[in-house]
Amino acid sequence: MADQTSTNVSSSMKPEQPTEPLNLVPEPSRPTMDNPPEDAWKHTGVQVIPGDQLDTNTTQTPGMNRAAAVTFARTGAQKLWAGTVKIHADAKTGAHHHGHLESIIYVVKGKARMRWGSQLEFTAEAGPGDFIYVPPYVPHQEINALKDEELECVLVRSDGEAVAVNLPDLVPTENPGTVKWVDPTHGNLPHEHDHSHDLA
Repeated sequence: MADQTSTNVSSSMKPEQPTEPLNLVPEPSRPTMDNPPEDAWKHTGVQVIPGDQLDTNTTQTPGMNRAAAVTFARTGAQKLWAGTVKIHADAKTGAHHHGHLESIIYVVKGKARMRWGSQLEFTAEAGPGDFIYVPPYVPHQEINALKDEELECVLVRSDGEAVAVNLPDLVPTENPGTVKWVDPTHGNLPHEHDHSHDLA
């Protein structure tokens, strides 16, 4: 987890209030329906990024190939990063986390095996059509669970730029425990969709 240090300041040590109002420079306002951009949304509105024009010049993790589609630099996106991830057959990434970002992985093709935790002691699997949610700062590893098929996913993160912090010194446990997701909003409903199997 990130360091969160709070500082208690007594009333006698609080800084004095400014005697004059601060001259704050307002941030540039984004276009709205009432204030459209100069190009009338032609190039600043909806943008379709062709699949053969993704940017591979992005932060990489060993064992994984990322390609960026939606970034601040490419589209002006301020709160999202989106792209693709490919892991070769029977391959895995190194342990890593994505800092303060939240991540969503959508499996397009193949079977993903996720490991996570301070020693990668937890595991779960996902197949085509499944979503994977990775909270901030969680050490994790993506594994292609198939020996003869590439794993293809779509990746979305909660910021306009990619962050990947590799953890080369993390030593994983040999026998991770399988964790099955339970919907907290519909925990009493049966869940028939199951990708878990013997990890041996």
